[in-house]
Amino acid sequence: MKRLTLSFDNGPTEGTTAVLDALAARSIKTSFFLVGKQLRAPGARALAERAKAEGHWIGNHTLSHDVPLGMADAPHGHHVREIEEMDVLLGSLNENVPLFRPYAGKGILGPHVFTAEALDYLRRTRHTVVLWNSVPRDWEQPSSAWVARALADIEAQDWTTVVLHDKPNDAMKHLPDFLDAVLARGVEIRQDFPPDCLPVVAGEPRWDTSALVRNI
Repeated sequence: MKRLTLSFDNGPTEGTTAVLDALAARSIKTSFFLVGKQLRAPGARALAERAKAEGHWIGNHTLSHDVPLGMADAPHGHHVREIEEMDVLLGSLNENVPLFRPYAGKGILGPHVFTAEALDYLRRTRHTVVLWNSVPRDWEQPSSAWVARALADIEAQDWTTVVLHDKPNDAMKHLPDFLDAVLARGVEIRQDFPPDCLPVVAGEPRWDTSALVRNI
């Protein structure tokens, strides 16, 4: 049986409500990786609290989401503050074992994703680092094209972790059809993540992350 873990990045936004409605109608639990500047918007925290109350996991997707941590030309400590200050902002929304998803830029993994300083901080604070193995590019046009790409990834892998974006645009209008197609194919939708998407679990390294780290 194929397995699928859904996740949504960059919210909360006005589009989060429709995403939550679609998930609730099908009793699907997932994860939302939030950005600080989005969470500070009027009404955004209420959406995040709704997601939490409905059983979805909430994670840290950096405070500003400006550039990947390994690319930021910033003073010492900036890379850690992007994580630390977002954890503070999340507060009670954090999971017992806090979740962190790095910003990679169009989902492309490489040494720009982390600095050694940031990864060391995540280990010391016992975060779980959540990556992905499907980025169907739901930001591209036509707005429905991501559905076929996501379904192809699910077909090609035993356990897929897909990254979508709960933005107020046309892409998420196709989420109900995508979910129904997945369920019709007998795919098991899970909330947990496959081991190959978890390089660090509760602060403990699980596999070599050197390819994701820029030493500066």
